[in-house]
Amino acid sequence: MIDLHAHVLPGVDDGPDSPEVALEMLRDAAAEGTTIVAATPHVRDDYPTSPETMERVLADLRRAAAEAEIAVELLPGAELDLEALRRLDDETLRRFGLGGNPSLLLLEFPYSGWPLELDQTVFRLSARGYTTVLAHPERNASVQAEPERLRGVAAAGAVIQLTAASVDGRLGRKTQSTAAALLDLGLAHLLASDAHGPGVRSGGLNAAVAAIGGGELGVWLVEEVPRALLAGVPPPPRPEPARRRRRIGRH
Repeated sequence: MIDLHAHVLPGVDDGPDSPEVALEMLRDAAAEGTTIVAATPHVRDDYPTSPETMERVLADLRRAAAEAEIAVELLPGAELDLEALRRLDDETLRRFGLGGNPSLLLLEFPYSGWPLELDQTVFRLSARGYTTVLAHPERNASVQAEPERLRGVAAAGAVIQLTAASVDGRLGRKTQSTAAALLDLGLAHLLASDAHGPGVRSGGLNAAVAAIGGGELGVWLVEEVPRALLAGVPPPPRPEPARRRRRIGRH
């Protein structure tokens, strides 16, 4: 499996506070079958991570993981909030490219309110040569009230990423039911951990895949789509979910 959203860099944001905890997270990821992890520290006012900091701490963690014989490939990246996005020039954005793909950007979907001009922002980024991945919109109250609102941004070219803990219920029933709705609507293209540490905010990609019934759709969400994004090629067509799949978060 490939995890394109994980806060594993120690001492940078609200993720692990030490290299030891970061290595524990990577061991957990490897144990559940994750082979590639993109380190995506926050880039926003409260965590103004620079490309230099991301690259330096990533290099240190790569060395520590290699010494600990943890079989996970660590890739660069960042989770950019929309305000930071407006301030950063193209050179900086490319250094924050998700998974080392300079044309791929991970944007943080806010937890409240609908972002103004979101469709236009995604369209303009596309015109500049960027593919946009929108992180965890299922946790936003406006999306929870009306999941269909994401159709426009998906049509503008955004890849929509659900958090594993949303899908398997660790983040609550409302978030889980919204994740289920987005999957049913075909408005979810990618699963990622958004891991911040051990416990509730740990990885859990296996549990999320199991919650949607596994099968070809699960493989598409955690292997085929992220691999295509890293390579900068279109993902394969979305497979149909298992016919008798239990709808997550619905009874």
